[in-house]
Amino acid sequence: MSAAKEGSREKTIVKTSIVGIIANVFLAAFKAVIGLATNSIAIVLDAVNNISDAGSSLITIIGTKLAGREPDKKHPFGYGRIEYLSAMIISVIVLYAGITSLVESVKLIIHPETPNYTPVSLIIVGVAVVVKIVLGRYVKSVGVRVNSDSLVNSGEDATLDSIISASTLVAAGIFLLFRVSLEAWLGAIISLVIIKSGIEMLRDTISQILGERNDAELAKAIKQTVTDFPDVQGAYDLVLNNYGPDTWNGSIHIEVPDTYSANELDLLIRSIQTAVYREHHVILTAIGVYSMNTRDEEVIETQKKLREIVFSHQYVTQLHGFYLMKEEKTLRFDLVVSFEAKDRRAVFSEVLEDVQKAFPGYKLQAALDTDFSEE
Repeated sequence: MSAAKEGSREKTIVKTSIVGIIANVFLAAFKAVIGLATNSIAIVLDAVNNISDAGSSLITIIGTKLAGREPDKKHPFGYGRIEYLSAMIISVIVLYAGITSLVESVKLIIHPETPNYTPVSLIIVGVAVVVKIVLGRYVKSVGVRVNSDSLVNSGEDATLDSIISASTLVAAGIFLLFRVSLEAWLGAIISLVIIKSGIEMLRDTISQILGERNDAELAKAIKQTVTDFPDVQGAYDLVLNNYGPDTWNGSIHIEVPDTYSANELDLLIRSIQTAVYREHHVILTAIGVYSMNTRDEEVIETQKKLREIVFSHQYVTQLHGFYLMKEEKTLRFDLVVSFEAKDRRAVFSEVLEDVQKAFPGYKLQAALDTDFSEE
């Protein structure tokens, strides 16, 4: 990503987070006053939740600023992954808010208190519902647009808050009509919803920190760009490493004719690296090469027979890197076995046994490979 684009993204995230902080602080103040005045635990907990949302927005700003630091000797790939850590902290805050509100709600179920609603208080809570809905949609849409998990999490949390606020209005209506207080029970249900949301956010963020498989659409587009080059017969073994939102580098193998000179190969590799970065903003730090037999009909027939044997086995999805060394009587190739296979190595071994039977006088140099963008 260019410096100008990264700077624009950072400004957008910070601006959106500041809007969230201001809105949540005002909402928290109003709800706290109303909750204490009406003796409503649900509204008080809602106010506390708004304060936690403001804290989440502040963490988003800090995380985005730290993630925008330039790469240095200690962290040559930059600090982009800090955004994932800030998203994880927000998830923990949401989870903590849910647990604490559940504890308070259970206490009130055991020792109930009677609320005292006023028309003004209910109007203000109604306005808060509308504000939270608008804020949640705005923050999440910006988060999706600039690929910020922290903003997306904050937006989803704001949407949950609007449901919470709306629920307090429902509870108030039931109390005014039937003189039955459901606040504590409502608070418990809301708390469970918040806890579930926090766990899901935390799970998704931890998954990103651990490292997820390649983005399937991005991987497909990169392979297409690579194979569009003349004489590139295939693109395999694409590995993408994510160092923060929209920050990728990786490696790939290409299959080219064995007639290529070192100079021609060097020029091709440099051209591929430039094209992939220009079109997809991905830095290919390494491009490996599979040489392909092109001058021997016997070799081509051997490859055809090998493919028939290999693809007769379930779960085998790719055969690449094939090369036949006739004088050494050696077959060289890589096999990709799907993750859907219960035992990938067992499938690989079965394939090699069948290949060895078909070519008894040949030595096999085969490798079990992985398609990191497998759908």
